[in-house]
Amino acid sequence: MFDLRRREFITLFGGAAAAWPLAARGQSPGVPVIGYLYTGAPETSAHLVAAFRSGLGEVGYIEGRNVTFEYRWAHNENDRLPGLAADLVRRNVALIFASAPVAAQAAKAATTTIPIVFRVSGDPVEFGLVASLNRPGGNMTGVHAMSWEVDSKRLGLLHELLPEATRFAVLVNPNDPNSDHLTKEVQIAASAIHRKVEFFPARSRGEIDLAFARLVQNRPDALIASPQSLFVNRRVQVVTLATRHILPGIYPQRDFAEIGGLMSYGASAPDQFRQAGIYAGHVLNGEKPADLPIIRASKFEFVINLQTAKTLGLTVPPTLLARADEVIE
Repeated sequence: MFDLRRREFITLFGGAAAAWPLAARGQSPGVPVIGYLYTGAPETSAHLVAAFRSGLGEVGYIEGRNVTFEYRWAHNENDRLPGLAADLVRRNVALIFASAPVAAQAAKAATTTIPIVFRVSGDPVEFGLVASLNRPGGNMTGVHAMSWEVDSKRLGLLHELLPEATRFAVLVNPNDPNSDHLTKEVQIAASAIHRKVEFFPARSRGEIDLAFARLVQNRPDALIASPQSLFVNRRVQVVTLATRHILPGIYPQRDFAEIGGLMSYGASAPDQFRQAGIYAGHVLNGEKPADLPIIRASKFEFVINLQTAKTLGLTVPPTLLARADEVIE
């Protein structure tokens, strides 16, 4: 799987590389430039960039032909996002795509005139990005990933797999804008099934290691990884640590299960990026973000990695297997 992702990365960004020097020299007249503002790194995001391009293609925009990109990667250092957003504004891009709440907030702070299309977990109204879901207003619109809204479902699935488990650890980034909502939803869900949850904060790559060190000392029965960009972008690190410490876990995206995570449940990230690409195409065609309703994620995936279950000595109930969208053997 790692080799496959590496080949995807090389193919995807190898093809894009030829367009990057053009962006640096200035574009041909009439060719719009999209500023792509991402919290993570290119090597873990090739499939999402491909999905965004696919959406653009559905509206008739092909990179290198009638649209080009300026890519800006924060490499999981969110304090870089305001500077990266400001740089895209200085380059006078036609549109900014922002990949997460913190990226969208940085883009919003940088410009009130350049159109912004986002993909965010959590409520974009509560984040202060748009006025309402149906009529965003201003210069922003995009896709609502509905991530923390399904955390109770993740806890329920983990409880169904491990009915005797009483203590659940939750990996959470306190600096993420959706942190308060996420912790509240999980606490409510845990109380409903008379279980305990404990939150382990991590704000950076190094703090993920520290969180797991504390987590292992507390000996919880299972792990829930929050649907926040830090953990999504560092999914290999998170899954590797959970596997090392023989800790059953459920994760927010299928990418985690594909690399060895026990289970995942959440909205399809590639589908959301494709939808964002479609919206970007509509904006390039002259439609106003203010008039484009926020798209709510509708495609959810439940994936079980049976190989990991066997490694952990777990038997997955037939009822769970029957509900899975994919079982990795």
